[in-house]
Amino acid sequence: MKIFNKRGDQGETSLLYGGRVPKCDPRCEAYGTIDEAVSALGLARALSQKERTRDILHLLQEELFIVGAELATAADDYDKLTARHQVVTEEMVNRLEGLIDDFEAEIEMPKKFIIPGASPSSAALDLARTIIRRAERRAAELRNNGMVPNGNVLHYLNRLADLAFTVARYEEV
Repeated sequence: MKIFNKRGDQGETSLLYGGRVPKCDPRCEAYGTIDEAVSALGLARALSQKERTRDILHLLQEELFIVGAELATAADDYDKLTARHQVVTEEMVNRLEGLIDDFEAEIEMPKKFIIPGASPSSAALDLARTIIRRAERRAAELRNNGMVPNGNVLHYLNRLADLAFTVARYEEV
């Protein structure tokens, strides 16, 4: 398969299940920000010396592909997505909450704002957290405009940013 196909040369791209939109479409902004978050988590995973962190970050990267697929699917085609692929579930959100609870039971969380950079991996996680928050803002805009049927997408992104903050503090220990 060739890496280029020239279909995007005029500033448009395809959504999942069809349809073309401008590359500056809010949907592209949202799933493009998810792609940034996946890469930032990959950097954090590569920098981490802790197997537990690397395992969790790898799982989160995989789950963000699920989020990205939801954001790249037009609301009219959502039934096609749910028929063929996994979508963000309440169970996924609950699992993130459980991970946060587990880490908070192990480490003392800061009582004030932190300045990122205590370690390479925690700094990468803090960068990922800010990218996830931007993705959350983009997804909220889509949701408010009726373009994201699944409310769990916003719940997941909100908890994911909290987890990234928590794991960053764990990486500093």
